[in-house]
Amino acid sequence: MNRFHVHVNVDDLKQSISFYSSLFGTYPTVTKDDYAKWLLDDPSVNFAISVRDGAKPGLNHVGLQTDTGEGLGAISARLKAAEAATFDEEATTCCYAVSDKTWVQDPAGLRWETFYTHGDATEYGVDASDTIYTAIDQPHSNARCCAAE
Repeated sequence: MNRFHVHVNVDDLKQSISFYSSLFGTYPTVTKDDYAKWLLDDPSVNFAISVRDGAKPGLNHVGLQTDTGEGLGAISARLKAAEAATFDEEATTCCYAVSDKTWVQDPAGLRWETFYTHGDATEYGVDASDTIYTAIDQPHSNARCCAAE
C-alpha cells in the first residue's frame, strides 16, 4: 500500500499538534521536541509537522510513502522514464527515520519525496532540502533530508 505524505513547517509545535489532533481525531504516532507525525489509515496519509530554524511556516513538500523497497523502485523508475530530474538517497536519516528516497520537482516547482522507511533514528537528521533543489539540477551534490533551511 502507498500512503500519501504531507510535511508542513510550523512555528508553534504544541499549538499545531493540538489543532491537527483535533482535525484527525487522534494524537500523533510520533512526537519529538521539534517534530510530530500522524500515520493515518482513513485517509491513508503520513502527515508530518516540524519546527525548523529559518523555515517559513507552510507546505514543505508532499510525497508518496511505500511499504517496500520494490515499491520505491517502481515509482522511481516511472519518474526516470518520464525524464524527470530526480535525486536519489539511500539509508538517509531524516524525520527520526532511516529511509531510501527519490526526490523530484513537478512542473510547477512543488517538491515530491517518494520514500521507503526501513528503520527508526534517534535524531531528526540533516536538513537541506533547498540543496536538494540544486541537487536535482546537479545530481552529484551531497544534499540530504527534507526540511527547508
